[in-house]
Amino acid sequence: MKVRLLHLLWALCLFFPVAHGLFDRTAIKRNLAQTLTQGDPTAAAPESTESVTRWQQEGKDNGSQASIAVQEALSMLRSMRTPQSRLARFEKTSGFVGTSIYYAKEAFFFLFMNGPRMDDYLQTSQSNRKLSKPLAEAVKLLEDAAKDQEPDALFLLAEMNFFGNYTHPKNYKEAFRKYSDLASLNGNSSAQHMVGFMYATGIGNAVVRDQAKALMYHTFSALGGNTKSQMTAAYRHHSGIGTPRDCNEAAYWYKQVADKAIAFSRSGPPGGQTLQPKNYRLADENGGVYGEGASVVSSGIHANRAGPNSDSHASIDDVLEYLDLMSRKGDLKATFSLGKLHYDGTRTTKRNWRTARAYFRIVARKYWAKDGSALTEDDGISRVASKAAGYLGRMSLRGEGMEQSFEKALIWFKRGLANGDALCQYELGLMYLNGYGVRKDPVTAADYFKEAANQDFTAAQSYLGQLFLDQGDVSTAIRYFDLAARHGHIEAFYHLAEISNNGIGRERSCGVATAYYKLVAEKAETIHAAFPEANNAYNNGDAETALVIYMMAAEQGYESAQANVAYMLDDYKSIISMDSLLPWKKQRSSLLRNTVLALIYWTRSAKQSNIDSMVKMGDYYLSGHGVEADLEKAAACYQTAAETHQSAQARWNLGWIHENGLGVEQDFHLAKRFYDQALETNQEAYLPVKMSLMKLRVRSFWNTITRGKVNSIQPDPEPNKKDFSFNEWLSNFLEDPHPYYHGAEEDDFPDPSPDNEYIDEIDESIIEGLIILALAGALAFLLYYRQQRQNSHRREVERQQQQPQPQQQQDSGQAHEQQAAAQDPPMPGQQADGGFFPPPGDPNFAQWVAGGVGH
Repeated sequence: MKVRLLHLLWALCLFFPVAHGLFDRTAIKRNLAQTLTQGDPTAAAPESTESVTRWQQEGKDNGSQASIAVQEALSMLRSMRTPQSRLARFEKTSGFVGTSIYYAKEAFFFLFMNGPRMDDYLQTSQSNRKLSKPLAEAVKLLEDAAKDQEPDALFLLAEMNFFGNYTHPKNYKEAFRKYSDLASLNGNSSAQHMVGFMYATGIGNAVVRDQAKALMYHTFSALGGNTKSQMTAAYRHHSGIGTPRDCNEAAYWYKQVADKAIAFSRSGPPGGQTLQPKNYRLADENGGVYGEGASVVSSGIHANRAGPNSDSHASIDDVLEYLDLMSRKGDLKATFSLGKLHYDGTRTTKRNWRTARAYFRIVARKYWAKDGSALTEDDGISRVASKAAGYLGRMSLRGEGMEQSFEKALIWFKRGLANGDALCQYELGLMYLNGYGVRKDPVTAADYFKEAANQDFTAAQSYLGQLFLDQGDVSTAIRYFDLAARHGHIEAFYHLAEISNNGIGRERSCGVATAYYKLVAEKAETIHAAFPEANNAYNNGDAETALVIYMMAAEQGYESAQANVAYMLDDYKSIISMDSLLPWKKQRSSLLRNTVLALIYWTRSAKQSNIDSMVKMGDYYLSGHGVEADLEKAAACYQTAAETHQSAQARWNLGWIHENGLGVEQDFHLAKRFYDQALETNQEAYLPVKMSLMKLRVRSFWNTITRGKVNSIQPDPEPNKKDFSFNEWLSNFLEDPHPYYHGAEEDDFPDPSPDNEYIDEIDESIIEGLIILALAGALAFLLYYRQQRQNSHRREVERQQQQPQPQQQQDSGQAHEQQAAAQDPPMPGQQADGGFFPPPGDPNFAQWVAGGVGH
């Protein structure tokens, strides 16, 4: 509590210079930008000694003298050129020759230019590196001007020490002092942002990390209109970094950036700016954090989504070569694809509108003559030509690669409209909506937008939603915005954010509004992030510069930047590291050796649903890497990642910690279950899983024979099936009228139709009656069969009695019967022939038959 009060008091003390400089910061930055861009960059620099002497001796106005000194220093710096070898600028290209030259250059530098390691530039003391003469003179001018509190001089010196501009050695501690002086001098928002950034990261050990001070400086900078600090303040309130989570504060700051982002998106040519994302995860280029096949991004359901450097993807040069070959053979689809690739550009190739226009025109000429008449009736050619016409019209409308012409754009759109091309429909709607070369007609524009939206054209759906929203039809507008938001359209995100934040047509939802505002802000990364510079620096081997730029974006809440920073700082990649033994492995600078900061960014990335980052968190807590070992937290991280059913690595880790009882109770049976689930998630884990199971079974067997306390592997239990008696089965059968349809849903049955008739319901009494009739019939058959046997026996006896028999045989038979009777006396009710049932002809026979049927 005392610390917060001290921070609050310090903030109040700093507020007065901040407020005093609110109106001057814009002028300072504008003058500095004009100074950096104006003038002849090739003009000869004045003699430094004379310049310093003239600045010190001439004039009486110290402010004017300081400004002159800054101008002269900038002139010297602009005249400097960074020395760089042509071999150092050579990049690896495709083809045998390019690859050979690239590796020859690498071998040359390794054999002949691999000198001892230079001193680390991240040292806190002033570097002793000798400056070049023009640079030293310019720095002397700036330092003398900074002593007189010249804002531009302070800012230039801070930037040179932080980024190493103009070959100046980096010194983060000196940069922090200059930024702090400038922030205290006039409340410069850029300086406040940098001070907040350095407090948040502790970069270069220039200052101890203090998240409360970082948020304070970012808040002051955000109030001054700094977009980067507005993004940072929004993310910190959204995630609760240095302050309790506050959805309303996060929504407020994200809305400030979203308003700027949507204004930037709507600026430029008709249709707005083309926002191409430049942020991506560096680890994904190599198959993920754990490599190809072991990471979530390259295994399981994502196995076919590897990075462009993966073997599963061909290089863009190969794709272009193949399409060019097919185009030369007359394949119009390949020709159109070439034009679209050059129009949109890729991560590794720049946009080339002139080349794209040439390919589109080749396609269009195959279908239309100069007068616009169709040359063929082929449907395939007409569809491809319509798409090409849409792009040609779009380029004419926006002036891309050609002079802007609404008339030509209208001609191309009408040609493509004849075949129902969605792009042509959308662009015509845009022309009628804004009156580009035609009269304004919102109704006609809405008709064109609707036709394009019915073909799932995203921009048309967004514009149609705006028209419905203007008319007050909120529900229909939201429906179209939701459709456009599926494909990430920035306008749809912005309007959904506004609707949720203001509670239009629905209850206000701060969480939903914040999420949409964040998406809008991150779409326009050009206005507050520098991903292209970071990507280029990383690809050119300048890991330190790339790390700093990625770190700035990570502080603003970009998940990809957070993952990149953690990936670059991560040195926990192998239990046995061979880097120190390999001579060609360069030692990492101190800026890239910060395990504590790596864990912080793994954690922030994991909170934004990066599964591999969550598994990495578990690794750090399990091994105590960068943090005190906490086995329970490690198990929790693995369990959270495993619940997504996408990470085989997390499930294998869960099996391993259950096998060894690390942070959880030791359980061999549960360990086997997790190992099996890892193999089900990713079939490429077959070898490690099978080897782990073999070891686990040996340990479980030993535990069983030694009567250990660990739960051994148990056979999978059989499903519990009760053996019913016939009476129980019959009773259950009669109680359930539909035993074969138990658990079935209504939709599981076919619809009634003349060809497929069935009875929806069967009366229970009908089933019981059928069963009783069946049993009665079976009993009647048994009685009939028995009666027939008795009749046959009776006739046989009568036939034998009619035959004459000798007296001796009769006497012997009688003696035998008397002997048998003496030995076995008859039971009560037993007949003379030994049976109990009355024979036919007996007066009791009819009663017996009637009684048997009744029972």
